Amino acid sequence: MRLILAEPFKSLWDGKDAFEAVEGLQGQVYRELEARRTLRTEVNGKGYFVKIHRGVGWGEIVKNLVTARLPVLGAGQEWKAIQRLNDAGVSTMTAVAYGERGSNPAQQHSFIVTEELAPTVDLEQLTLTWIEQPPSPIVKRALLRRVAQMTGRMHAAGVNHRDCYICHFLLHTDKPFDADDFRLSVIDLHRAQVRNAVPKRWRDKDLAGLYFSALNIGLTKRDLLRFIKVYFGVVDSRPLRQVLQDEAALLRWLQGKADRLRARYARKYETEGQA
Repeated sequence: MRLILAEPFKSLWDGKDAFEAVEGLQGQVYRELEARRTLRTEVNGKGYFVKIHRGVGWGEIVKNLVTARLPVLGAGQEWKAIQRLNDAGVSTMTAVAYGERGSNPAQQHSFIVTEELAPTVDLEQLTLTWIEQPPSPIVKRALLRRVAQMTGRMHAAGVNHRDCYICHFLLHTDKPFDADDFRLSVIDLHRAQVRNAVPKRWRDKDLAGLYFSALNIGLTKRDLLRFIKVYFGVVDSRPLRQVLQDEAALLRWLQGKADRLRARYARKYETEGQA
């Protein structure tokens, strides 16, 4: 068994079974499955997010492996990812409680509690109106640069997200936006993988997720080049010209996939308009 508690849970659960106590927390439930529960709770007026994992069973593990998907076995993946990102200077969640018991991966009981990041807005919501109401170039370039830096540092630290979409980057809104002084945090790391180095396959999946989730917010080819220059500058210091040569296959694949997605959406909207 492993148990790490910081305040306020260290005092709140003193003398109690933390695994029973976490199951008794009440609040707004965001996900309720047999094997996983996610909710927001409050302690002393402060918000926390709680993720409880109860073991997925061998059937689910085998099914995931057969379909080439890596199952999420517990809260340990998110805990490790948070610690690694903190060490790498990537703004993310603050974990205040973590527990894991049981050696059988199919029946392991685990949980993680993180401080709520508020007030914030995720980049998907922030950019919804960018097509109709483009932001100032300063705002767009500052956010683009920061996402590229954070993703580069994350990968350089050996962490790949596996759900790397713009909705999982939160802009802190406790003060007016300043392109030279703002905070952006990456969240939802329960599927993240932590290694000494991120394999190219998983690097490319994260980059594809980011690219596809930002297809419809009005980014230009020049914006894409800016992202590539900053990202690879962080990861391995390659100059842009060399990156464009070395990563030509990746860039062609991303552009081809994007063109097909745009064409599919266009056909969908044309069909709906004629209905």
